[in-house]
Amino acid sequence: MSNIFIRAHKSPFRPATAEQTIRQHLIGNNVGNLIFSQSVCRLLSTRGTTIRTGGLGGTSPWGDDRRPDRLVLPLANAFRPGFGDRLERMATVIEQAAVPVTVLGVGAQATLSGRRKHRDATDRAVQRFVRATLQHSTGPIGVRGEFTREYLAGLGFGAADVTVIGCPSMFGRGADLRIDRRVDAIGPQSAIALNISPYVPEMGPLSRRHAEQYPNLTYIAQNQQSLEFLLTGHYPAPPDSVVFGSGVPVTDDHPLIQQDRTRFFLDPVTWIDHLRDYQFSFGTRIHGNIAALLAGTPAVVLAHDSRTAELAEYHDIPFRLITDAPGQIDAAELYAEADWGPLNRGHAARWSTFADFLRQHDLSTVYDDGQDGGARFDARLAAVDFPAAVRRSGPGSIEPSVRPSRAAGTAPIGLRRTARRILGGPARRLRARARRLVSVEPRDQLPS
Repeated sequence: MSNIFIRAHKSPFRPATAEQTIRQHLIGNNVGNLIFSQSVCRLLSTRGTTIRTGGLGGTSPWGDDRRPDRLVLPLANAFRPGFGDRLERMATVIEQAAVPVTVLGVGAQATLSGRRKHRDATDRAVQRFVRATLQHSTGPIGVRGEFTREYLAGLGFGAADVTVIGCPSMFGRGADLRIDRRVDAIGPQSAIALNISPYVPEMGPLSRRHAEQYPNLTYIAQNQQSLEFLLTGHYPAPPDSVVFGSGVPVTDDHPLIQQDRTRFFLDPVTWIDHLRDYQFSFGTRIHGNIAALLAGTPAVVLAHDSRTAELAEYHDIPFRLITDAPGQIDAAELYAEADWGPLNRGHAARWSTFADFLRQHDLSTVYDDGQDGGARFDARLAAVDFPAAVRRSGPGSIEPSVRPSRAAGTAPIGLRRTARRILGGPARRLRARARRLVSVEPRDQLPS
């Protein structure tokens, strides 16, 4: 019997309303985080293994439960300014827990030119975290790509300390991944999924132009601020933020908002299932495009920094630099020029590298001999009633029923804020009632 603790914002089997997601920070500011954590949970859900999920905010994140046999830390661009405090806290947990640790898919972040901000403070936190990990590990640390490997080499970590494994999200189905064109060409009526990083200014004009040229294009939002905007009509950012001057869909006058062509999925299973209906996906969100690939939908990444370019390069996901004539980027052209052949041909070898890395860390997967290929995990996931996509039906109106899950029990945040504006004093009673309705669930556990 193996007992594994996986760092994750929530269990794959936990449904939550949009309000719970915001109040309890269940996506870590970007629902893309759930794509790679769910993939890891699925891969490691072997017979006889108990998986618990949670954060590493305290010195004993598993509370009164017994100490796990191993910590597994799926990470994204954690080697970046602003994340140093969390790296320090994770290092403390690792040092005090004294159990084997496995780090999956961590990456450094820089501009496309390789420039990094606040290097000294970030480097110190990274060095402490990596040293703590290696001291309590049975193998190397797993990084996203060559850029991160070279960054760690510059900090003094050798080849035996670091292995390039890509992102675990790409291996959620093991060696089984193939992308084929669904249509010969993209046309004006094609079903297209667009993903956007609102802080990338080039996406403003691009999104408006594509909204006009492709009436069946839908924006799939990912960051928590966009979720709050869909619920309340207000995008939580300073008035002078770049998001308000670039034309991205963060205000009601954007055509993708006005025409009800924006969706926000709270869970990977509904997100990926929705993307099966599209002919093409593109945009700046690496995990938004990986979600499409997991659905079998062709995707192209518009790389805007080292983290997106690094992953696209390693996994042979077609990509284009957003800085290359952004005014000329067109979905039909991206689709016509893309080649998913290298991704298809190289995936099995990349999976083999990833599986070998897990074996170095004494970790089995559902694809090992004698395992069920994830069937038990998938059956349990299929039995959960996850909420539908969040949407905003138009200026000044709030979608009244983000379909509640069976575990739901909260008043939508948009209704509370609307009541506050309209009712004044009585809204306080509504808010008090809403707080009583909020259910704080115990630490997530995935039984064997």
